[in-house]
Amino acid sequence: MALSAHQDQTPPDAATQATRPGDGDGETRAPRGLMPLLTLANTAMYTLYVGVGSVLLPLQIEHIDKADKVALLGLVSGVSAVFATVFNPIAGALSDRSGRRNPWILGGGVAAVGAMALLGGVRTVLLVTIAWCLGQAVMNVFQAALTSVVPDRVPLAARGRASAAVGIGLPVGSTLGALIGSAFADHLSSGYLVLGLFVALSAVLFTAFAREKPRPPARQSAARTRVPVGKQFAAFLGALRHHDFRWAFIGRALLVLGYFCVFGYQLYILQDHISLPSGMEAEDAIAVLAPVSAIAMAVSTVVGGVLSDRMNRRKLFVAVSAAVSAVALVIPAVSPSWTAMIVFAALNGLGFGCFMAVDNALVSMILPSADDAARDLGVLNMAQAGPQILAPFVASVIVSLCGGSNGGGYTALFIAGAVLSVLGALAVRPIRGVR
Repeated sequence: MALSAHQDQTPPDAATQATRPGDGDGETRAPRGLMPLLTLANTAMYTLYVGVGSVLLPLQIEHIDKADKVALLGLVSGVSAVFATVFNPIAGALSDRSGRRNPWILGGGVAAVGAMALLGGVRTVLLVTIAWCLGQAVMNVFQAALTSVVPDRVPLAARGRASAAVGIGLPVGSTLGALIGSAFADHLSSGYLVLGLFVALSAVLFTAFAREKPRPPARQSAARTRVPVGKQFAAFLGALRHHDFRWAFIGRALLVLGYFCVFGYQLYILQDHISLPSGMEAEDAIAVLAPVSAIAMAVSTVVGGVLSDRMNRRKLFVAVSAAVSAVALVIPAVSPSWTAMIVFAALNGLGFGCFMAVDNALVSMILPSADDAARDLGVLNMAQAGPQILAPFVASVIVSLCGGSNGGGYTALFIAGAVLSVLGALAVRPIRGVR
């Protein structure tokens, strides 16, 4: 999984071709019914990612080896994140070459049922790793094709509404994933199967009602525009040589790393670090915290974006939201109580949601080259995908070195996350091209 803000990374020429029929006819609306289908499909995708990653997978690993659960979760999550990051562009290229999106959405969605059934039936860490990598593979087939639907089918004038339809899937899916995962905490295989079936159902509905017109396969154009790996790497370094873009990249990478270091270990934190109310299990606590964080994130995304537009101040909002995330992370470190975790969930949702919304606007104003906007946004997306790969390894090392799950390991993890958030806030100060 690579959680990321939705960005239209289609190269300008491709986007123009994709929307030319609609633009030429004066169309300003997306095809009828597409918006709710986009919301449903993205909600199902994030429901599976969060339900597996934050509840079912940690519980499964704990059942296999409770003593080494922290290190093993870091290993499984890290390996699968690398696999997902590598497979996503491959899956996208396959759907490009076919000229169709719907078959890949349907195939990936239906295959998710088999992958989740397999994951729910294995009993060793090695097989869990293999099964979750397979799950990431089929889900990235689904995700890569689904992400391409907006630039393919939505006119430019309706892209903002389409982005909102896609974006709402994250907070809603996060809440549903936590609730479903918690409901099946004692029946992991059933929980995995329910998550897979939800994705499959969304894929069937999407492909049944969101019809597409076949596009010319991208084989010939891809061959003409294929860029050697060396030049791609040079282009990546070239974007980071741009002063403002480099600092935006650093700031986002630091904040995302701090966020996911804690997010991936939330279940274990609630089990081993937080004093929960009598009778409340860690899985039940996640089911409470997820909607609190999701609502706060949704509110701050809208409010932060609107206020930063009206005040024409991006750096201020980015810095303050990163600082709010840092304060949120300190609270459970100082007070490992249930009340502290609720406050943490609300504040962290406010800070992270506002940061991502306003930071996207900030970055759009400091891109090194208008001609290479899609490439540079792809480079920036690595500031989100890369930390998600590193976070499980970094978190497991911090917890292990600082006393383990029964010592001060999780206190140190919260403090480390707060430090990373502060550094992320400070990283926007050197940016000169935006207020």
